[in-house]
Amino acid sequence: MPTYFITGGTGFVGSHVAEAAARRGHRVRCLARSSADVSFLKSIGAEIVPGDLSDPAGLGEALAGVDVVVHSAAKVGDWGHVDEYRKVNVDGLRHLLDACAGQPLTRFVHLSSLGVYEARHHFGTDETEPLPEFHIDGYTQSKVESETLAMRYHREKGVPVTVLRPGFIYGPRDRNVLPKLVNQLREGWIIYIARGKYALNTTYVGNLVDAIFLAAENPKAVGEVFNITDGEFVPKRRFFESIADGLNLPRPKRNIPLFLGRFLANWREAVFRRKNKPHPPRITQAKLKFAGLNLDFGIGKARTVLGYSPATSFDEGMKAALDWYKAEKK
Repeated sequence: MPTYFITGGTGFVGSHVAEAAARRGHRVRCLARSSADVSFLKSIGAEIVPGDLSDPAGLGEALAGVDVVVHSAAKVGDWGHVDEYRKVNVDGLRHLLDACAGQPLTRFVHLSSLGVYEARHHFGTDETEPLPEFHIDGYTQSKVESETLAMRYHREKGVPVTVLRPGFIYGPRDRNVLPKLVNQLREGWIIYIARGKYALNTTYVGNLVDAIFLAAENPKAVGEVFNITDGEFVPKRRFFESIADGLNLPRPKRNIPLFLGRFLANWREAVFRRKNKPHPPRITQAKLKFAGLNLDFGIGKARTVLGYSPATSFDEGMKAALDWYKAEKK
């Protein structure tokens, strides 16, 4: 009965990993800040280790007897100085890897993002694509740097790292992104770019969890990087209309061309930075990538090496997400 050590266990993805590990009969240990709500984790029998990746003291002791580490904790967003993201996504990871070096782990699964690829159209891009050195926002910049760091610890210190790059993650218990999108739909803020024809790299949280366990259990995964999506071409229009129709909200109708979206994002970001605004404008380069670029990535390597086969379709996954959202609002 292996022991799984999970960071970000009180968050969206981490809570699903913890739940699935407990359901499989594994021992589950989660790192959590003292201020975090750990009621769900306790309800599934997880052991709670008080701590924070910004403070490495005690991490070595917390990892004693651990077989698999799943690192899902991260600072996410599309605004703010890159150093704010590095403190969590790079420095915090370094503290964790230092504690893992020399431990008899069987796997360290690091959750990255498909955002590490260049901000351009992608049509089946796979893991052979080189990553750019510089990115359009602090989050993706820090995720590239964290991948580089994790793989260096694999090469130089023998940490059995596997990197997974999921796309846009959706599903039940998303208390961050989905509620924001619902509010934007309700208030009429969603505007299609290029008529919403381009793909979104959708990744149902249950499919991602399946990929995590495949990566943790397959010895061929060590030292490898894998793209993870639902394996479906889901246009932006279909994505937004699925949410709107599922919640009886008006479908977006306005549309602008991509070149205009690029101009607006550059202009508004420049204005907000000049005024040192603490919050982002309605359109940023990161939002433009999400809404206006073709984000289609190949998952052939995950299928072949890991045996990954997305079990939940986009329609099924979105229904589960919306059913959870409606139940939470009752």
